Amino acid sequence: MKIRDSAYQYYFYFMQERMTIFWKRYEGLKEGLTKDPILRENKFTNVYRACDRVSQYLIKEVIYNNDDSQEELDILLRIIVFKIFNKIETWQFIKENYGSVSTKNFNVSALSKLLAKRIEKDAIFNGAYMMTGSHQKYVDYSSKHEKWLRMVDKEMIKEGRLNRIINSKSLEEVFNILNECSFIGDFLAYQYAIDINYSQVIDFSENSFVKAGIGAIRGIKKCFSELVTYTYEDCIRYTQDNLERNREKYGYESFSSLFGREPQLIDLQNCFCETDKYLRVKVPELQVDNTRIKQKFKGSKDMEICFFFPPKWNINQNLKECSAKNLKALTLF
Repeated sequence: MKIRDSAYQYYFYFMQERMTIFWKRYEGLKEGLTKDPILRENKFTNVYRACDRVSQYLIKEVIYNNDDSQEELDILLRIIVFKIFNKIETWQFIKENYGSVSTKNFNVSALSKLLAKRIEKDAIFNGAYMMTGSHQKYVDYSSKHEKWLRMVDKEMIKEGRLNRIINSKSLEEVFNILNECSFIGDFLAYQYAIDINYSQVIDFSENSFVKAGIGAIRGIKKCFSELVTYTYEDCIRYTQDNLERNREKYGYESFSSLFGREPQLIDLQNCFCETDKYLRVKVPELQVDNTRIKQKFKGSKDMEICFFFPPKWNINQNLKECSAKNLKALTLF
């Protein structure tokens, strides 16, 4: 592979500057977060995927909420249903009007009718992910959300894929099980596998498997001018293997990690996607597909997050008081 230094340096710049912004927000600052106009005016995700608002809600309120069943099948079902919509407000509506979602009470018709009322006033899907459910295999549905829920019922519950995930031996196996579903492609299968791995149901290293998404591939194409026989995933692993060396090479050695936890493959994959977005403005002549950043920064709910991470990461003891209060209502596994 051949590195394009003029672009690759911004990958490490983005990681350092975006993490600096994160820590300033964590300490309660709302002004003077960065002098970089691109980062200040446009929306970028965190370096660590688990720090983003929706992921934080998933971890705290969907996975580790003691008001819900902690049966493994139920945890997996909640994760999948939440991620289909990937929208906090939709999940809150379901909880308030339907109750806790479990394999014992999963009634697609009732849920579909309930969400049909919600959709009259508000969108129920988050536009962050492109949903790729088959339109050919399932034709007997009244709405997009009913189609997805019926596919979950059939392919995840009745065909036993949730049980197979529980008995899986690797993160890649979880990815492959999810990827068998007619409504889940490579990108969602990898994202869902990571979400499931936040739970106590499975426990695999996030560095054991990676799959590059479309956005990450655009970033990789900008940072690497020639791949030859290497894959996009090889580029992500190369980046991880040479983090310290390249931070020193490009002058970004003051990166402040998440309480000592270095970015994992999922985070590095994500940062290639965000670097692609950054380079659309910084180096517009280096074009790969999209040419502009679609979402502007609007001021943010991120500042109000009381953070909580999967207990198996062993970093929650480092959280400040605001986030530490979350621990009182959660069982640590």
